[in-house]
Amino acid sequence: MPTHPLTERPLMWLYALVALLVLLALLLTVMWLGPLPSRTVVMSTGAPGSDYEDLGRRYQAILRRSGVKLQLRPSAGSVENLARLNDPRSGVEIALVQGGLTSEVRSPGLESLGAMFYQPLWFFSRLPPDTRLDALRGKKFAVGPEGSGTRALALQMLALNGIDSNFAQFLPLSTQDAAAALLRGDIDAATMVSSWDSGVVRKLLASPDLTAVSFPRADAYVALYPYLSKLRVPMGVGDLATNRPPADVFLVAPKVSLLVQRDLHPALKYLLLEAASEIHSAPGIFARAGQFPAAEPGDVPLSRDAQQFYRSGPPFLQRYLPFWLATFATRLLVLLIPIMGVAYPLLRFAPALYGWSMRRRVFRLYGELKFIEAELESRQGPASPEVLARLEKLEERANRLQVPVGFAHLLYQLRTHIQLVRRQAAEAVPG
Repeated sequence: MPTHPLTERPLMWLYALVALLVLLALLLTVMWLGPLPSRTVVMSTGAPGSDYEDLGRRYQAILRRSGVKLQLRPSAGSVENLARLNDPRSGVEIALVQGGLTSEVRSPGLESLGAMFYQPLWFFSRLPPDTRLDALRGKKFAVGPEGSGTRALALQMLALNGIDSNFAQFLPLSTQDAAAALLRGDIDAATMVSSWDSGVVRKLLASPDLTAVSFPRADAYVALYPYLSKLRVPMGVGDLATNRPPADVFLVAPKVSLLVQRDLHPALKYLLLEAASEIHSAPGIFARAGQFPAAEPGDVPLSRDAQQFYRSGPPFLQRYLPFWLATFATRLLVLLIPIMGVAYPLLRFAPALYGWSMRRRVFRLYGELKFIEAELESRQGPASPEVLARLEKLEERANRLQVPVGFAHLLYQLRTHIQLVRRQAAEAVPG
């Protein structure tokens, strides 16, 4: 019977298997986690002096505290912001966009982090109060520049009333320029999509020369376009001393959402949501404390990370550790899961496998010894030279075999039993 010396190291194959499985698990986990979040992200904002520009700077300051650089790119407004987000070559990953401008079908690569605030459509005119819209025929009318949310919403509202570009001289003025021209008397009316916090809006509301036009059919607009909300500007809120405006003004307003690229790193989404909570949660004339940011999808679906944030807040580690430390710690914990999942069960049974391996070394020789002993018992005469040679080789292998001290008794028993079989073979040889 051919034999092979047992020269392999104990359990080397087990350790190699554990190392291979752990490396494979780590590789798959790293591929699933993706790269670390970028230290620089790009946000498209708005025109100089606009709400979006001001808010962009506030986001920038908050993200800077966490070691993330937020680059701000001015734009004409929501329409241009949306175009940049939908263009992968623009490099823009974040933007504030008013509702009603897109859909999931038209912007499949985008998702929302929630609604941030109301941005009403204001309509200011130099004409007397209660003047019909027809009085603006042929007048100079600022409707916002190309690429702005003001222009998109204003033209949509005017079209509902049967008014197109032939009705008046539509001017592509920014909010700042339109307000200045209106106060000087250079134009007759202006629309602007702007928040209550805008200094321009406050100035126009307080002016005795201007009328804040109310939308008496605001409910109809909301019914036709559910992304709009009806808001009320209380009488005198612009200037109590002069009672500006002199009566309640009803407006329609889209909600502004914070949109991001779908593949933006989850850690950065959580960071943006924390910044949004700090910026937009204060009470205002149109919103109660904590109303915004809100878990509302808007034009595109709400991010899963945003859903988790609105349910239970930021991740546990991000609540108590600096942003980058929390990010590294989270990845480390995730990486430990496959290590423990693969290595722990194998290493837990390693002692039993080790013992089985050591006993197997001895028991293999026992098996050969049993064959030799059975062959001796089956013979009626003396042992053959071949059997004696096999017994000699078996004894040499047993003498060379090395096992740990805890298994030495098995090896001693084997050597003793070999001697017994040797005596049995010697007694079988005629004297």
